[in-house]
Amino acid sequence: MKSKVYFVPVKETDSITAVNTKLSSLLAESKVLSFAKENRKVAVKLHFGEEGTTDFVRPDNLRLICDEITRQGASPFLSDANTLYRGERLNSQNHLVVAMKHGFTKESTGADIFIPDETIKAHVLEIPIDQKHIKTAKIGRCYADADGFLAVTHFKGHALTGFGGTLKNIGMGCATREGKLAQHCDAAPTFYEENCVACGECVEVCPVDAIHMEDDRSVLDRDQCIGCASCVAVCPNRALFIDFEAGDEVQEKMVEYTYAILKDKKDRAGFLNFAVRINKECDCWAFENSRIAPDVGIFASADPVAIDKASLDLVNKSCGKQIFSEVHARQNPLLQLEYAQTVGLGSIDYELVSI
Repeated sequence: MKSKVYFVPVKETDSITAVNTKLSSLLAESKVLSFAKENRKVAVKLHFGEEGTTDFVRPDNLRLICDEITRQGASPFLSDANTLYRGERLNSQNHLVVAMKHGFTKESTGADIFIPDETIKAHVLEIPIDQKHIKTAKIGRCYADADGFLAVTHFKGHALTGFGGTLKNIGMGCATREGKLAQHCDAAPTFYEENCVACGECVEVCPVDAIHMEDDRSVLDRDQCIGCASCVAVCPNRALFIDFEAGDEVQEKMVEYTYAILKDKKDRAGFLNFAVRINKECDCWAFENSRIAPDVGIFASADPVAIDKASLDLVNKSCGKQIFSEVHARQNPLLQLEYAQTVGLGSIDYELVSI
């Protein structure tokens, strides 16, 4: 049986009022928040955006979503986990500051914000899952403890996974820094010495001191590297590239972490994808991040696999080509979907219900 994915089109010229009117209709028709019953605590997982970025789901949209959850008698809270790479969201205190800078406050969204701090033991949970790659997932405890779970995702490209949708928002986004490391550790960059001009940018940005200068060239210790790609982002001469052959395993690990989050949330989870302001790279990218597709719309489903497949299909259709395969040519964007279906997270087959 095909999973239903509900969809409302959105144009770049739509005002926030127009978008929220469409979003309100989507929530009503899809009943994607039906799990938000009285006295339930609902974790709303989103990405607050890295410092300097603007392409994330707007606080105004979150206000409408949280108000509806509250109207149904449940209590929402907004959350994201800290990053692996060095940036303004590396720890909970600074992460919260960035969220507030981007307009995410209780006053603006109607919900508290909670960012788990993994230096506090009570904020971390280890979940045995015994999957192919991940045997025990390390996640923010708040996601497991919540009575309900809603992923609100900005749909975009991603260097290691081809695209970033619901599966990526949950699998990478709910993991602790140690859990993120477990997913990324096979993705150390390849160093092209002939392109290095010894500028030292990569040395400065590396969070684990895995790069040093030697004979007027940067030298990478692959054993120490955590695969965060910070060096790739700052290198002005393309001397560093991610070994994208490791991308397949990263995608599978990401899916296994998604499984860890959702395995006890049957009939208590919902998913929203905002396929607007679609960029080449993740919202973590604090550098130039080009648009690769026109605004498409908002999707809603109770199936995390179907919603990502529908989003992928319609964005590709809007471009008239396989845009994610083009901009991240060494990644297979279907791999994460096929593997997620294999582990029982949902179905690639879907029925699109346009509103």
